[in-house]
Amino acid sequence: MGHGAWAVSCAVVITARELNRAALSRQLLLEREQLTVPDAVRRVVALQAQHPASPYLALWNRVSAFAPAELDAAFEEREVVKATLMRITLHAVHAEDYPVLRAAMQPTLYASRLGSRFADVGLTPADADELVPELLAFARRPRTSAEMRAWAEQRLGAEKRDGAWWGLKAYAPLHHAPTDTPWSFGLRPSFVEAGTGPVPSGRAVDPLALRTLIIRYLAGFGPASVADVAQFAMVQRAPVRDALRALDGAVEQLQGPDGGTLFDLPAAPRPPADTPAPPRLMAMWDSILLAHADRSRVIPPAYRPLVIRRNGDVLPTLLVDGYVAGVWRPVDGGIEAAAFHSLSPAAWRGLAAEAQSMRAFLDDREAEVYSRYHHWWAKLPETEMRML
Repeated sequence: MGHGAWAVSCAVVITARELNRAALSRQLLLEREQLTVPDAVRRVVALQAQHPASPYLALWNRVSAFAPAELDAAFEEREVVKATLMRITLHAVHAEDYPVLRAAMQPTLYASRLGSRFADVGLTPADADELVPELLAFARRPRTSAEMRAWAEQRLGAEKRDGAWWGLKAYAPLHHAPTDTPWSFGLRPSFVEAGTGPVPSGRAVDPLALRTLIIRYLAGFGPASVADVAQFAMVQRAPVRDALRALDGAVEQLQGPDGGTLFDLPAAPRPPADTPAPPRLMAMWDSILLAHADRSRVIPPAYRPLVIRRNGDVLPTLLVDGYVAGVWRPVDGGIEAAAFHSLSPAAWRGLAAEAQSMRAFLDDREAEVYSRYHHWWAKLPETEMRML
């Protein structure tokens, strides 16, 4: 059954604005909630973690009275773990979710990390099957990248070291080990084995793991299309369609604003379109910006190239009325905001209140976080800039 055939049976129509409010609600962005750090991470499925600060800022936006020391402790105790997962990027996830998310990603990680660059140094997937258990045994205690590269060189020789480690560091079930202040992880990572049981192999889809990922994704980001699910996890659409068919009865179908078929959990919240959405200062690479193939759910199409740069950087954004309205950065003396369109005085007041709270939060950790990305500001179009 194709995407178009599914659409015929859809009865409930959902508008673009209702989709926006549904995603914001499930991502705890309509109201900060009182949750423990592990529970909050589980609720939102996964926190983008390319930059060490981003999971902290993501939770600051979502959890009332968020104490960053709680996330420090969760990382240290491995209640929350950081690893290569969806879209082959770094995410922070609840430790109990890691095994199934990793299993659902197996075909993608296999294809990406055991492909050309791995093969270019003369290695095969069969070599990976042999190497991964040895690597995990070496990583029973945290190991730096330098130690891992030295292990690969000793095992395979200098000419194969870089290609082997490039593939294995994402393919093998490894967690990043906390290394440094102010955000638990520094820019020089250390790795430790995940300890999740039998080592995965092959490129076959694990149907149960994929179905579980889809249910978790719909709970955190739905309603969603087949393309949305595939985009979130970077998995192929055909297995997603098969998994959704297998979930018949556990998911329901809706008709999206473009007439296409969307899927959702029957009891999941879908607030009315006019539900107020408070202003937020979102972290770099925040999941709400990246979790759908149709990113107009939160990012107006004209603004997408401004906040998602060609090299993959996703700038810290202003959310106003639930949609991206500009970008922000900490500078000496405050938070500088650049609005892509005129904002109301009430919106600026709301952003200023958020900025004051953000500044106090950052002053305890890293006052000018993301400073290495300031070069993007010179490339922004004419905008209204204010110091908040």
